Amino acid sequence: MSGEVLLRGGLVVDLTGERRADVLVRDGAVVAVEVDIAPAAGWTVLDAAGCVVAPGLVDLHTHLRQPGREEAETVETGSRAAALGGYTTVVAMPNTEPAIDGAAVVREVQELAEKALCAVLPAGAITKGRRGEELAPMAEMAALGVRLFTDDGRGVQDARLMRRALEYAAGLGVTLAQHCEDERLAAGGHMHEGEWSSRLGMAGVPAEAEELMVARDLALVRLTGGRAHFQHLSTAGSVALVRAAKAAGGLAVSAEATPHHLSLTDAAVAGFDPVFKVNPPLRPQADVDAVRAGLADGTIDAIATDHAPHPQEDKERPFDQAPPGMLGLETALAVALTYLDLGVARVLALMSWQPARLVGVDAGPVAEGRAADLFVFDPTAEWVVDPTRSASRSRNNPYAGRRLAGRVRHTLYQGEPVVIDGQAQR
Repeated sequence: MSGEVLLRGGLVVDLTGERRADVLVRDGAVVAVEVDIAPAAGWTVLDAAGCVVAPGLVDLHTHLRQPGREEAETVETGSRAAALGGYTTVVAMPNTEPAIDGAAVVREVQELAEKALCAVLPAGAITKGRRGEELAPMAEMAALGVRLFTDDGRGVQDARLMRRALEYAAGLGVTLAQHCEDERLAAGGHMHEGEWSSRLGMAGVPAEAEELMVARDLALVRLTGGRAHFQHLSTAGSVALVRAAKAAGGLAVSAEATPHHLSLTDAAVAGFDPVFKVNPPLRPQADVDAVRAGLADGTIDAIATDHAPHPQEDKERPFDQAPPGMLGLETALAVALTYLDLGVARVLALMSWQPARLVGVDAGPVAEGRAADLFVFDPTAEWVVDPTRSASRSRNNPYAGRRLAGRVRHTLYQGEPVVIDGQAQR
């Protein structure tokens, strides 16, 4: 984009620290970061007074549903929701129809992303059709720039196949991201197995279904020297396993947690509202506390949304028949700021530059010559979540009616103000 954009009066926060500064952007790049930049005629001036200016957020775990499920979400609508949430990069999960399991579908998503309001990086499937039977052609997808591979929505159940995938991925220099769940142990469950599932008379998924696969994959990483990323950790046991593996050293492992697993418990299911159905399921308070502790001590590297849109008619089915998944892109930052006692800089690290490093994205510092993928937010602004105003095509937001703190004001993608004063510009 040509033309100048001046972010004026904000507090710049990035991986180098914080300072009061104006930020001038031209032709998609930052050209000046100074205490006081006088605007010139013709510049677009965006007020950042009282706000934080930071590198754009990076989501490692977004479901955009296209191709195949456009009634739930498209690359365009999902990217608009992302921009409104402060994201300038999202990684699109491969559980589309067809699955992103070869070069043709990767190219299709990349072409759709050319008109998006943020960078959309397709993740490739580990196995053909995400069926867990035969490895997908990861090399041809990696040649197109794919850096993260996952069968998300399912974990690779066959340990021998997962070993081969890790060996193959190591040779390509890419990362495997696992949805950790032993399907046989989890079979038939619709929520966490515990006090609330007993009260409600609903079949549950034990925490061990997740922890068994985390433990298995840590062993396989140790065996192969591959690189693994654990998606949406939700149990205290999983967090402990990853913490111990990192403390031992020598393993290339990373992990993420979702906004809902750090803010909601399985008690939310008491009303049988399917908006609270998610996979992995919401857990008891002790697990929520463990996830928060993992984010605080560095065991968990990133907060990722697992943004999972579903048409309203699907989410209005009875709880045991409704699909799992929640929206997250427009509320993730505010949920993290509201429910975590970590401070703004630490939350930004978990949502911006740390996930950026995991997928090779530049996320700062905010300095001359760097890409102008930035966003501006007011960390103190309170707002009530109204799903009817969402940019997503779906409305399954578990925070409807809740008051959250922290709101995005502006987002710049490649120097273009795609969100101004909380309004998407296209």
